Amino acid sequence: MASYGGSIMKKKILLKGPILTRSGYGEQARFALRSLRSREDLFDIHIMPLDWGRTSWISLIDEERKWIDDTIEKTIAYVQGGGKYDISLQVTIPNEFERIATTNIGYTAGIETDRVAPVWIQKGNEAVDKLIVVSEHSKQVFENTQVTAQNGVTGEIVDDYKLNNPIEAVGYPVKSYNNLPELEINTTTDFNFLVVAQNGPRKNIPNTIKWFVEEFADDENVGLILKSNLSKNCLMDREKMFHDLKEFLNHLPEHKCKVYLLHGDMTDEEMHSLYVNKNVSAFLSLAHGEGFGLPIFEAAYSSLPVVSVVWSGQADFLVHENKTMCY
Repeated sequence: MASYGGSIMKKKILLKGPILTRSGYGEQARFALRSLRSREDLFDIHIMPLDWGRTSWISLIDEERKWIDDTIEKTIAYVQGGGKYDISLQVTIPNEFERIATTNIGYTAGIETDRVAPVWIQKGNEAVDKLIVVSEHSKQVFENTQVTAQNGVTGEIVDDYKLNNPIEAVGYPVKSYNNLPELEINTTTDFNFLVVAQNGPRKNIPNTIKWFVEEFADDENVGLILKSNLSKNCLMDREKMFHDLKEFLNHLPEHKCKVYLLHGDMTDEEMHSLYVNKNVSAFLSLAHGEGFGLPIFEAAYSSLPVVSVVWSGQADFLVHENKTMCY
């Protein structure tokens, strides 16, 4: 860090990511921003916002949102004036990494399977100088993946092409709130599982519902609360989600257990109040894999019992008190 006349010259850092979206990567980008804002004595922060699929954008207008909006305007003016950056922190999937600053850091949720795509290894070596991932699972998969690649200049085939740049795993922090709102959840069942996930293939929602119904078909006192959406938290999404869920349940065998749909935009405080709600008994996740598994993590540190598989990102924190892994 350069110093002139006793004052420190701040590094200009560009945070690129879906910082305004209701998504896992959006939460990851906001976590990165809060960390950077804690050291504004060192960094002059600029923001390049990205869309993230069809996910909604955050609607809450608070101090952080206003600061982000003002910083985006500052960034646009700086870039249009030909400004350059010392550092970029790119919160996205690796195939979108690019060299846009003197030093480039890729910050990704990583991978939910047991290997990464060749282009991710290539981008990790060529487009950034360091990788940060959110779990030891993701870190190990990056480190252990070897692919066959061809040198673009010489044409030479390399059989053991792998990540050569440094990689570090940094997990999410625990959030704490003094006054959580009390959510009124109207259920008619005594014991209720909570599922929090977007309705997509990786989250395995159809099988989760199917297996729940098969297991508790004859128990009228067990319910499944599904906090989900298809892509957004709007009325049209809710109507489509409700219709699809009803049709899916109608094709399952007759059952007494209940499935509830919880849909719509919720603040962080409201989500955390859900984990401690008197009508929520346990958290359930049967996803095929997670880069980290933030809702699982939030449920676990909120003291809500968790039912999940010990595979992928959540294996970082799903442990017994004696530090052995849960099964």
